[in-house]
Amino acid sequence: MRPKIGAVSYLNTKPLVEGMEQTADQYELIFDLPSRLADRLSAGELDVALVPVVEAASSPNYTIVSDACIACHGPVWSVKLMSRVSGEEIKTLSLDEGSRTSCALARVLLERKFGAQPRCVPLSIQDDWRDTSSDAALIIGDRAMDAGDAEFPFVWDLGELWNDWTGKPFVFAVWAARHGQDLGRVESLLCAARDRGMKNIEQIASDQASEYGLSNRDCLRYLRDYLHFNLGDAEKSGMDLFLQYASELSLIPNSEPLRFYDCQPNS
Repeated sequence: MRPKIGAVSYLNTKPLVEGMEQTADQYELIFDLPSRLADRLSAGELDVALVPVVEAASSPNYTIVSDACIACHGPVWSVKLMSRVSGEEIKTLSLDEGSRTSCALARVLLERKFGAQPRCVPLSIQDDWRDTSSDAALIIGDRAMDAGDAEFPFVWDLGELWNDWTGKPFVFAVWAARHGQDLGRVESLLCAARDRGMKNIEQIASDQASEYGLSNRDCLRYLRDYLHFNLGDAEKSGMDLFLQYASELSLIPNSEPLRFYDCQPNS
């Protein structure tokens, strides 16, 4: 039976699944919402899935199976905290429901860097973040890229804020599987797809730009300059520090050290 691999059909994942349809005889690629991928992986409906880091760390049953990931070494452009007040003054926070990892990152930075413990409320993807009555709003994806509003004079790119504060990269998502599975060649297939994506990054940007309302230049800049797709030692160190902070704030369960299967990170 072909392994079932789950991914999201978002712009930032395109380089990770480049050309996978060409080897579809070896596995079945399934696209679904981020919120459903971890649930389907846990239920055994998927063998491998691209899951948020907080999901991978929240269960002792998961193993990271590839050195392909979604990370940033500074500004990420697509994850922003928009605020009416300074960081120390934020009392209420609307959190975009699209990313549990970004939500946890916002709360870690607000508490550990600014000393703020805001009351958090959900922000639906369908709702305009500018209409929130909260002091601040976390927004992700397309609507974060060119976000701006005079009512929200304080703007933080959370990738940049994390990197400036810790000196470390930030990892958003990893390929994970249930512990103990016989994965065969899945790890090498995932790494090969990422490598093809890096090689063809200009073509991917050109193909995807109009669908996401971006110019070719901005789409390429996002995929090539803002995002990083290799899980090396620096990325692992940043991931470990983030998970430590998130655990200390009870945003995730007390996590055991992450497992890595047949995965040799680049330094």
